[in-house]
Amino acid sequence: MANNPRLIAVHEPAEPAAAVLLLHGGGSRQHGVMVSPAQLSVVRMIPIARRVARAGRDRLTVLRLLNTNRGWDTTHTPVDDVDWALGQVRNRFGSALPVGLIGHSLGGRAALLAGDRAPVRSIVALAPWVYPNDRANLHGRQALIVHGSADRIARPASSATVARALAQTAPVGYVCVQGGKHAMLAKHAIFEALATDFTTATLLGDPVGGSVERVLAGERWIDLG
Repeated sequence: MANNPRLIAVHEPAEPAAAVLLLHGGGSRQHGVMVSPAQLSVVRMIPIARRVARAGRDRLTVLRLLNTNRGWDTTHTPVDDVDWALGQVRNRFGSALPVGLIGHSLGGRAALLAGDRAPVRSIVALAPWVYPNDRANLHGRQALIVHGSADRIARPASSATVARALAQTAPVGYVCVQGGKHAMLAKHAIFEALATDFTTATLLGDPVGGSVERVLAGERWIDLG
């Protein structure tokens, strides 16, 4: 039996102003392994999703996407699963509803590569596992990449290269979290706050301060201790 992507609702107001899709990471152990809701890479997105839902105050539909397969299956990639999820949002709320993507690791890569889809307006990539030559035309979108300097799984140098390339077509901010690691555990409050503030500011126009305010004002490279 074939695996299928799934959406888990975190918050579903009656009349949302926008929707947010949370995209998990997680490497593959063998081809075609189904994603488990209990795997750490999936669970890692739950507190971020809840924080975004609270900040949205009944203005955001917040959904967590569980991919078809673990890892990055080149015959059916996580980007294909994002396309499916965007179709589900469109069927429920119409094509005019703006969408934000928040992804971690391979989910961050999927968020960046799917960022050129029509309804997407906001992209946050947390510790994204990317190739330096990954590209997407993000014209008309706003994007933020957040990466820990101590990440030994996804190379910060690769995401920095991608950020510079994407910035040719869209405003892309890059925040380096000094000492941050791939799992975002020790610095989780920083990663969560940046993802939440950027998403609510870009989708809802909420006022923000700190690093997100600086990024939205045009600052492109920020180091956080």
